[in-house]
Amino acid sequence: MAAAAYRSGEKLVNEWDGLTHDYTRKGGVVHTEIMLPSHAPPEFQDRSTLWNSVEQIEKSSDAQLAREIEVALPVELSRAEQLALVRSFVKDNFVDAGMCADFAIHDKGTGNPHAHIMLTIRPIREDGKWGAKCRKVYDLDSQGQRIPDGKGGWKSHREDTTDWNQRGNAEKWRVAWAAYTNRALEAAGRPEHIDHRSYKRQGVDKIPTVHMGPAASQMERRGIVTDKGNINREIAADNKLLKEIKARITRLYNWSREQSTQPQGRESIMDFLFQAKQDTAPTSRYGKVKALQADAKLFNFLMENGIKSMPELFDKVAAMNSDYYDLRGKIVSKERRISALTERLEMWAQYQKYKPVRQKLDKVAPGKREQFEQRHSADLALFDAAVRYLDTLKASGEAITPKVWRAEAQMRSMREDIKAVEILKKTAERLAREGQTQRREEQER
Repeated sequence: MAAAAYRSGEKLVNEWDGLTHDYTRKGGVVHTEIMLPSHAPPEFQDRSTLWNSVEQIEKSSDAQLAREIEVALPVELSRAEQLALVRSFVKDNFVDAGMCADFAIHDKGTGNPHAHIMLTIRPIREDGKWGAKCRKVYDLDSQGQRIPDGKGGWKSHREDTTDWNQRGNAEKWRVAWAAYTNRALEAAGRPEHIDHRSYKRQGVDKIPTVHMGPAASQMERRGIVTDKGNINREIAADNKLLKEIKARITRLYNWSREQSTQPQGRESIMDFLFQAKQDTAPTSRYGKVKALQADAKLFNFLMENGIKSMPELFDKVAAMNSDYYDLRGKIVSKERRISALTERLEMWAQYQKYKPVRQKLDKVAPGKREQFEQRHSADLALFDAAVRYLDTLKASGEAITPKVWRAEAQMRSMREDIKAVEILKKTAERLAREGQTQRREEQER
């Protein structure tokens, strides 16, 4: 009841415990709607009736009452298009399967429109009554006979009456949401599309950014630097560096492999470079200094790696290519730590948001304390959850900072080796062009 009241921005009374949940002053609720299967009681169109019925049917104190799906709505779609998208997704994936769905669209104008979809757990029988979540099934032997349990009864197990709780549903619904959203974007003439898969599953060599959320996004738009914004800027820099290094190494790998198979590839690279240097010695002071610096980087690279011929150069570039993939793997594998960091930032924000409510409770007179707790039960529950999470984190002694998983130093070091080989490639290509020009001139003569 508290969840339904909060998401719909309504005042609802829970008949099970007598608590009133009033969220009529909550902003950003732009649409609410209940969708029912055809055999559900019509009175379930009333939010209070629906969820009080759910509260009353469950007898266990720790029973699961509902399931919630939250989806981000494309800002490229109009409100009517967003509403049509949610309705079609909810009907086809949940209501047609027999669930009652209560959804609310939230949009505070901060660029983060989204929908909360609350779903019932129990099936509804054809007579409109709640059905059982699970049933007792007797275990049978190879002859199809019940198996005694040694206590005067029969061995048995419980089976769900629906497939709604199967673990694979999360992936199925994510796939469906991506498909429905992309169809809606295409119908609206938009080029954008979404993908439910992680970058890793898509085969994309990128680190996923953390979810900014409306508060951080709004602060960033106003020019206020946030922790999440800084993390995403660091991730963007690493992704840019990864893309640049991959492209440069690929070009060098292909070039050095080709050169290593040529007859002249077995000749000394040093002899080749000395000849090239004599042919193109700069005349200006600036040119000489620049050439000297380039030569120093190249010669140091060759000497440190023991490279004397093109096949040996190819072996080094191949090793650099392998190192890149190792490095990329290390960076991309930090996705789980980034997700953990996101969760910690969000729980800290939750702690900060509801801390004033808890502080007010401490100051309330004993006679009014119970009334205050009832009025702010949802906020206090969120604060307590954040406190428990942060206490557990503090006890573990673990802390995550972006510097722990950033590998920029390694990537920048790799760039220096890449630059040295590129100098060699540029020199070889220049000499090849000059050789072709010289041969054409001799043929013309």
